[in-house]
Amino acid sequence: MKKWHIAVLAGVIAFVAFFWLASRSSSKTEDQKFDEIVGTMPTYQVLKEQDPQLWQQIRQRALTMQKEGKKEQEIVDEIQPQVLNLQMKRLQTAPDENVVAYMKINMEQTAAVQKSSDDDCYRFLFPEVKGGINPVRIVSQEMFNRRMETDAAMMRAAVGPNKHTVTPQERRDAQQDIQPIAQALSQKYGADLSIMSDPRTGVGKEKITCNIVQDLWNNVLKLPQDKAAGVIRLAIDSAK
Repeated sequence: MKKWHIAVLAGVIAFVAFFWLASRSSSKTEDQKFDEIVGTMPTYQVLKEQDPQLWQQIRQRALTMQKEGKKEQEIVDEIQPQVLNLQMKRLQTAPDENVVAYMKINMEQTAAVQKSSDDDCYRFLFPEVKGGINPVRIVSQEMFNRRMETDAAMMRAAVGPNKHTVTPQERRDAQQDIQPIAQALSQKYGADLSIMSDPRTGVGKEKITCNIVQDLWNNVLKLPQDKAAGVIRLAIDSAK
C-alpha cells in the first residue's frame, strides 16, 4: 500500500479546551474547572483509566499553557497529538465494529466541518500544515457527544476480552482490498491524489483535498466490516 498521510481526527480535545476556557468567569480555580469539564467526557475517563501518566501530562500541560496566556487553539494544537497517538495504538486491537464506527463518525464530522468552508475542513484534517480549528464552534454538541461515546467504546474494547489481534494475512488482504479504491481515486483525481502523500501540496486546493479524504474513507467503509477494519488498521499503522 502506498504510504498516504492519514487524517485521523481528535475533535474531542477541542471540545474540552473550548468549554474550559469559556468558563473563566467561574469562581472556581482553573484546575477545578478543567477537572469538572473533563469528568463529564467519556473519552477522558477512559484515558485516565488506561494511561493515567499520560493523562496527568496532558492535564498539566494544558493548565500551564492556560496560565501562560496561550490561545485556545494553541492549547488544542499542543495536546491533541498525544491523544491521537494513543487512539491509533488502540485501533490496532479494537474489534472490527469499533474500528469502523470510529472512522464513520470521523467522516461524519469532516463532512459537517466542510459545510462551513473548505478551508475549515482542510485545517481540521491537517492542522500541522496551516494551523487547526476548534470544530466545536462549527459542529453540534450532539455530534461531539456521539464522537466521545464512540471513541470511548473503541478504546475500552481495544483492551477488553474481545480485543483484536492483527495477523499477517489481514495485512496482506488489506493491501489487496485498498488497491481498487486507490486506482479509482487515481482515475478521478489524477495528479492531485499525491496530496495524500504530502498534504502541504493541498494548500490552495482545500476543496479537492477534503473530497479526496472523504472519498477514500467512504469507499473503504463500503467494504464488508472485517475488510474495512483491516484497511483502516493498516493505513493508520503505516502512517505512524
